[in-house]
Amino acid sequence: MRKSVLFVTKFLLIIIVIYIVGRIVIVNKTVKTNTNTQNLISNIEEHSIENISNDINYESVNISNSENYNNIIKDQNNSDIDIANTDKVDITDWKLTLVNYENILPSDFNIELANIDRSRKFDVRAIDELKKMLKDMKKDGIENVWVQSSYRDIKYQENIFNKKVNKYIEEGKTREEAERLTLKTINKPGTSEHNLGLAVDFNYVDYSFDTTKGFKWLKENAENYGFILRYPKEKEDITKIDYEPWHWRYVGVENAKKINQLGMCLEEYIEYNK
Repeated sequence: MRKSVLFVTKFLLIIIVIYIVGRIVIVNKTVKTNTNTQNLISNIEEHSIENISNDINYESVNISNSENYNNIIKDQNNSDIDIANTDKVDITDWKLTLVNYENILPSDFNIELANIDRSRKFDVRAIDELKKMLKDMKKDGIENVWVQSSYRDIKYQENIFNKKVNKYIEEGKTREEAERLTLKTINKPGTSEHNLGLAVDFNYVDYSFDTTKGFKWLKENAENYGFILRYPKEKEDITKIDYEPWHWRYVGVENAKKINQLGMCLEEYIEYNK
């Protein structure tokens, strides 16, 4: 009987030990599982944060690239130019003097002139470049291009402006209409580049000039002497002057090349360099 009791007691103890060991194993597994789960959650959070950070960085790059893109323009050869990194120029340079409907020459404006020929004059500081350009055109076989108009004093500008206005009035236009139409091709006194002494009109005031070899030569070479086509066809809304293929303005070689490269008119170029 005593042996039976001892056997049962040992058996129960074994069962209790097995139960306790089993509980310990289960607890350890649970702890390990929880630890792994926590690590997994932590990794997910870290990757998410990293991804969000990458997304933010990606967006920042995109924004930066977008800003850079806005600074990129096409030159005349359809190549990219980063205007943010293009050297600025001094817009107070006499070669860049802006004269138009918004920028009137002062009443005491005065320059030193030199003769192109017996009757036409040009700013003495730029006349050598003009003469060299005309000479080189002839060397290249362009014989039929001449300076039809250059410097005009204020009084002469006033006379031709009023003459054009009166012509429109005789055709039945009101004075307001006549002046508006006149301003498309002739500036008011003090607002014309001819008053400045840095502009020339070649040949006759005729739109067919842009079909001549002389015009083609000027388009290809004038910048090398510091001249630009002052009133391009595609810039009429900015210059407020109708396209004038005959009207060329001296701005200096460096400026002429940049203006053509950037595809700007003088008004845009001045604004860009402010």
